[in-house]
Amino acid sequence: MEFQRITVPVEGMTCAACVSRVEKVLAKVEGVKNVSVNLGTETASFDIDADVFSKETASEKLSKFGYEIKFIRDEKSSAGDQTIINQSDYDVSLKKDFITALIFTIPVFLLNMGMMFDFFYKIIPLTPDQVNKVLLILTTPVVFIPGKRFFSVFWKNIRHFSADMNTLVAIGTGSAFTYSTLLTLFPEIFPHGGHGAHVYYDTSAVIITLILMGKFLEYRARKKTSDEIKKLIELTPATAEVRRNGSVITVKAEDLKSGDTVIVKPGGKIPADGTVTEGFTTVDESMLTGESIPAEKIPGKDVTGGTLNLNGTIEFTVKATGDNSTLGRIIKYVREAQSSKAPIQDLADKVAAVFVPVVIGIAVFSFAGWMIAGGENSFSHALNNFIAVLIIACPCSLGLATPAALITGIGLGASTGILIKNGKVLEEAKKLDYLVLDKTGTVTLGKPEVRKIEILNGEEQTVLNSLFALENLSNHPLSKAVTGYLDGKTTEIPKCTDFTYIPAGGIKGVINGTEVKAGTGKFLEDHGVDTQSLITDEDGYGARVYFAEGNTLKAIVYIEDSVVEGALDAIKEIKKMGIKPVMLSGDSHENVRRVAAEIGIEEYQSGLLPQDKADYISALRLKGHKVGMIGDGVNDAPALATSDVSVAVGHGSEAAIETAEITVLSGHISDVPKAIRLSGITLTAIKQNLFWAFFYNIIGIPLAAAGLLDPMIAALAMSLSSVSVVSNSLRIRLKKL
Repeated sequence: MEFQRITVPVEGMTCAACVSRVEKVLAKVEGVKNVSVNLGTETASFDIDADVFSKETASEKLSKFGYEIKFIRDEKSSAGDQTIINQSDYDVSLKKDFITALIFTIPVFLLNMGMMFDFFYKIIPLTPDQVNKVLLILTTPVVFIPGKRFFSVFWKNIRHFSADMNTLVAIGTGSAFTYSTLLTLFPEIFPHGGHGAHVYYDTSAVIITLILMGKFLEYRARKKTSDEIKKLIELTPATAEVRRNGSVITVKAEDLKSGDTVIVKPGGKIPADGTVTEGFTTVDESMLTGESIPAEKIPGKDVTGGTLNLNGTIEFTVKATGDNSTLGRIIKYVREAQSSKAPIQDLADKVAAVFVPVVIGIAVFSFAGWMIAGGENSFSHALNNFIAVLIIACPCSLGLATPAALITGIGLGASTGILIKNGKVLEEAKKLDYLVLDKTGTVTLGKPEVRKIEILNGEEQTVLNSLFALENLSNHPLSKAVTGYLDGKTTEIPKCTDFTYIPAGGIKGVINGTEVKAGTGKFLEDHGVDTQSLITDEDGYGARVYFAEGNTLKAIVYIEDSVVEGALDAIKEIKKMGIKPVMLSGDSHENVRRVAAEIGIEEYQSGLLPQDKADYISALRLKGHKVGMIGDGVNDAPALATSDVSVAVGHGSEAAIETAEITVLSGHISDVPKAIRLSGITLTAIKQNLFWAFFYNIIGIPLAAAGLLDPMIAALAMSLSSVSVVSNSLRIRLKKL
């Protein structure tokens, strides 16, 4: 059986208890496993077995608890797009409810305040009983229209013996409203005919209004945490100009197909991935890679969807569109990461599972305690404190503490060219004490360049012509470097026959009846050519290619793979963070030694196979070290998979990028310290959020139970606690990486 992972929007979640419930309900649906629900993004991610999974069953089970799951019918749209639509509807609905509640609550609050003063009844020609009836008329719309969102979920919770934030609000405001209504309409059932008893209409109305206000502010702040994903979605243009059947037509970007020829004019956005076939331009790729310098594009060069064409008209052939494009995959990874959980969230989840029932229990004990204590107005004190305990408790801040910070941190990374694929890696990166680096393509350019050719025997031009003739028959990177260097330096190229490539050794052929060879010193030694007397580790060059005719050494080609710009500074920063860098490479000892010395790495190993790198990392982890790995090639995939934190550079192979948990889209190793700093900043925000969420509840609930908090003050504090958690998370965006 094959499982596929899907992410879908879920409506109706309000707190951490909701998250726990949705996860439990979905986990019991046949064909579902590995459920992860995120309050910050209001989505559920889970693996499904398409053969047995039923959308209808999942929707039905969740709807019984007051949640609505949105499965996307249009395959071209995504969960993220649907979430944005749902959020827009929710925004309008919440704003409407808040304004409605506010309109009725203001007169309720003023009337209640006025009743405390003697002059009130001289100004308002009504008796206290009549004022109570006016308050009832004004409060009823607040409870049954804006407040409906709390009570409808509450009733569904009751039927399934569950509880969440809606339960606390509904019981608290419902108790106050029910008591006040009975006192107003049936005063005879109370002692002394209800004379002198206090009504709590203002408590019900103000609490509902303040909570809606808090939800509205929290929602607006929470929307900002996902701004970066919206910016990524908006990078793709709506339309594209395509050459079809000899004419140019305009089509929707989502309707582009592989093989289409697309025309992009200066100032236009590139709608898909492809290869330039005509024209020359420069392209701004900063929105994806964070690289500020525009990239030149000529025929044969690749362009990426979502980037900006600056100053020339080009035509390109489409290679990938939609979810299969580079931008589509980035958006997919960011969404999945923002919907993931960090291990630090486990404690909050465990508390949330029992939080609401415990709070209800404390509220009941508080009410009973105050009633038993007796005294004047004991019932009034008991009811006030009962409501205050229910309202002050805030599972919302617990539920948002981790996801709000994760969403913001991952979004900031995406906007600076650092693609983070899950929340766990942000927590792990902060703990690293070892960072293993591949050499070729990671700390070096991966593009060998000839520095000089030393002629040892024979006429220089003749030797160069023969060398070119042999090397031109090979596709090896070193051969390409030699022929590239000799381009324009040769005259009459002789014919080379009987060409042979010997893996890990060199190449040979026949020119004018004489065998010619080019390769390593050992390769030529094996073929009767003396090179040992010329080999030294101290010549300052990375690699050498020896060229011989017959048994006579004719030339030595000195080749270097240059260190990438910023590598030295990046290693210095990594060391300052208390992380030890280690270079592991399959290259020769002399090459690895030279590069390590140039960038300041003391520990290195050479001549390693892919599994050797993975074994090295495993050994470090067994000793208790937290190990990160940076690589770019297919041969790095085993080591990347073995490490605690895996990082791929953006120009690397698909295997490396797919395996890695962090991808540096710019391809610059200098951005790796930024990723580590981002993890620290995000983790700090999460810890701050959790501290204040726990501290708020630990302090607030006892104060309310002790009668030291008015229910309306409790409602304001509860509302602002969630807003403060989200606002603190948004501070991540102000940090400099």
